[in-house]
Amino acid sequence: MELNYTNPGLDEETSQKIIAILQNRLSQEQEAGLILKHAHWNMKGKNFIAVHEMLDPEVDSVLGQADETAERISQLGGWSDGRADGIVANRTWETFNAKGSLDTADYLQALITYYVSFIENDRKAIAELDQLDVISSNIIQDHVQALEKFLWFMRAHLA
Repeated sequence: MELNYTNPGLDEETSQKIIAILQNRLSQEQEAGLILKHAHWNMKGKNFIAVHEMLDPEVDSVLGQADETAERISQLGGWSDGRADGIVANRTWETFNAKGSLDTADYLQALITYYVSFIENDRKAIAELDQLDVISSNIIQDHVQALEKFLWFMRAHLA
């Protein structure tokens, strides 16, 4: 990707590395929003309404994270790939395989598995970004804090 500019204190090579890491996180953030809506529409059974209503604010949260990540990429002189093809092209994680009309507990377990991986991927990105750009690292750190809170909420439903 050709950069529009570089920020003070960052050279082009470093900026490219940061943008690649952030693009990967952006793609999973976007996918998480889609997956949460998928579960929201297709779950049934015990605790349906509680979980159904819990998911929409989380959709807003992860899409807000995606927006923040995309804006950071722009601030670094790059551009964000927000297309569905971009999500697939940047996927380095397992796909979410729960589909169809399933019990609320089954969707929650699938979402918990997905979020564990999501958080692990963010933590790996943080470790890499810590060496490259503390500003970008701090953004992803804030995202992990929010993701871990939602993971706690989902686990509490299954306890």
